[in-house]
Amino acid sequence: MKLLDEILEHNTEFVEKEEYIQYQTTKFPDKKLVVLSCMDTRLMDLLPKAMNLKHGDMKIVKNAGAIVSHPFGSIMRSILVAVFELNADEVLVVGHHDCGMGKINPEGMREKMEARGVTKETIDDLKYAGIDVQGFLKGFDSVEESVSESVEMIANHPLMPEGVPVHGLVIDPHTGKLDLVVNGYEHN
Repeated sequence: MKLLDEILEHNTEFVEKEEYIQYQTTKFPDKKLVVLSCMDTRLMDLLPKAMNLKHGDMKIVKNAGAIVSHPFGSIMRSILVAVFELNADEVLVVGHHDCGMGKINPEGMREKMEARGVTKETIDDLKYAGIDVQGFLKGFDSVEESVSESVEMIANHPLMPEGVPVHGLVIDPHTGKLDLVVNGYEHN
């Protein structure tokens, strides 16, 4: 059985047994918080538990590295929607130690793309569309610096209202220990 078929089969039973009832909440986060976190699988359950947050307490936005790489990209748009439309009053950027984005090698990723059928010509042609593929695929050297840069981009965004604290943390993906990088209450 293929993975999608397994998911759909499980979903049919999930709905029939009304297992969804335990997950019902509103679209507004109870703690009025939006969290930008890495998509790392180790953080799925660990991050909310380590922060004493439960289902319904926060809006969570995930991407590779918890990075805001463009001030007008989908990550920043999601954060602004959480603030303006979903009553989030604080923003928390949470990076983590041992992050795959800290090890990303753009040239190595390009080789993997080519090995899976993306042609060298396609990748090279992107520069004519104004895309810096090396920069697009670049990771970071320091998770703390990366978190600080994302906090700065969010806090100083022209559409972010004054007075919204933007915090930065780094979590240990093994123990859940949180290290403060930026205290948004003091940074404002």
